[in-house]
Amino acid sequence: MKSEIAIEALLQHSIEGKALQMAAYHKIKRRYLGVPNPAIDAEVKKWRAVLDIDERVALADALWRSDIHEGRIAAAKLLTQARIQPDQAAWDLIKSWVPDFDGEAIADHVCTAGRKRLEADPSRFEEIEIWTQSPDMWTRRAVLTITQPWTKQNNPKPADIALRDRVLGWTAAYLPDSNRMIQNAVAGWLRDLSKHDPDRIHAFLKKHKKGVKPFVRKEATRHLN
Repeated sequence: MKSEIAIEALLQHSIEGKALQMAAYHKIKRRYLGVPNPAIDAEVKKWRAVLDIDERVALADALWRSDIHEGRIAAAKLLTQARIQPDQAAWDLIKSWVPDFDGEAIADHVCTAGRKRLEADPSRFEEIEIWTQSPDMWTRRAVLTITQPWTKQNNPKPADIALRDRVLGWTAAYLPDSNRMIQNAVAGWLRDLSKHDPDRIHAFLKKHKKGVKPFVRKEATRHLN
């Protein structure tokens, strides 16, 4: 499927005036079609039904290159699936998008796709660790967004506990970062983990007592007794 056909299909769901509203909301200079997310989901579901993995990766790549807001959202959704075999091309494409991040909506959709590939092969933690050293804020933030599944396990295996602690180490390194988006991501990661592993959060906050910003501490302890 050519990206032009996919974009035309998305355009059929455009709502009058919504494109201007989206542009004003996101404040990022690119084309907006004015298509709501449920409509993107519906079209992507159709594409998945008729495209094999290689074709989906190719379409996702083309949609991303269009630099259309809904095109990039659709590209991420095309690759958001627990079981993709083989999935190396999909993972490589997702990684290639990270340096292009410039807003929360697209970044979060891509990281949702990335989580599935990371869960499928946790050895990929080795590849994302370098993101923690990036000068780009969105790339640093992506580390915490893409590793969210490791905050939600109630009975993690030893290997998953080790990965959880690894991310906590990265989180600790982010504490001095003055960027509000980074601190929001830190607060969210700690808060989500607190629901499933409160002891680790207590230990983390005690160890880094002087480094945790007040609003981060407040959010991280929201669900703690």
